[in-house]
Amino acid sequence: MKKVTLIVGDGIGPEITESVKKVFKAADVQIEWDETNAGESVMEEYGTPLPEHVLESIRKNKVALKAPLTTPVSKGFRSVNVALRKELDLYANIRPIISLDGVDSPLKNGKNIELVIVRENTEGLYSGVEHMVGENAETIKIITKKASKRIAEYAFNLASSRNKKKVTIVHKANIQKLSDGLFLDTVREVSKKSPFIDTDDIIIDNMTMQLVQRPQTFDVIVTTNFYGDILSDLCASLVGGLGVAPGANIGDDCAVYEAIHGTAPDIAGKGIANPTSLLLSATMMLRDKNICDNINADRIEFAIKKTLKKGKKLTGDLGGKGNTEQYTQEIIKNLK
Repeated sequence: MKKVTLIVGDGIGPEITESVKKVFKAADVQIEWDETNAGESVMEEYGTPLPEHVLESIRKNKVALKAPLTTPVSKGFRSVNVALRKELDLYANIRPIISLDGVDSPLKNGKNIELVIVRENTEGLYSGVEHMVGENAETIKIITKKASKRIAEYAFNLASSRNKKKVTIVHKANIQKLSDGLFLDTVREVSKKSPFIDTDDIIIDNMTMQLVQRPQTFDVIVTTNFYGDILSDLCASLVGGLGVAPGANIGDDCAVYEAIHGTAPDIAGKGIANPTSLLLSATMMLRDKNICDNINADRIEFAIKKTLKKGKKLTGDLGGKGNTEQYTQEIIKNLK
């Protein structure tokens, strides 16, 4: 039985992780949870939002599932998510964007979307290298050839396993000629090793428009950390929002799969949270190289999609009147 680190999270975290545990139990998934926590809820006890024992658990188990954690705004502790990625060198942020029957979107145009964003996860503006210069604030954007090369290789390896076999590089090299220029040149260099994959590049501002107008034309999108953060949320809106989109942070040694939305403190404890994002992330986790349980991943994913399509017992954000428990039980019912 494979042991997996389970980070329960803040806000609605405990409610949606409980949903995953119930679905996994009903599906008889051979997982033993190594349950722990990080974020705001452990600050008082440990004096840090990311205790060392959490990192050690992930390093030992190689695979983790993480509910959302409270991130300090503007000042104080750095984002727990950023710290996790840095400490464990989880260099690839993976966001599958897939249309789901029964889930509407204001940007839905009748055609199914199936793309994935591959985001460099360790450097650039998002890594938070900043300081004060007198009364002014300065942020440093560092792009390295090493990090650009390995995220490019990940993107092309992923593209080779997909039907469309296309990679789109997103950048701002027309203005940031050194940093984004290095990223673009490096990915292009890597692309030469995969001549069977169609490769193009688009400037970030144009890309936001193209994704709204013709998202079905894209397959694998590879980009830097900061742009990837923005595009990931934009693309989630194409298929119904953050509540139905999964995510993963993957490195060479271990991986953390996560719900991509926030902690939703306004509804925490009310039992009405939507666990779909974490559940779909958990199915991604089952396909991890350290678990390789594709059968149960397919079963649970099918049950989730069937539940959404039937539209029964859905949570309020999905247009239904059900609560977290009712929605979870409906998924369990559809497992059979």
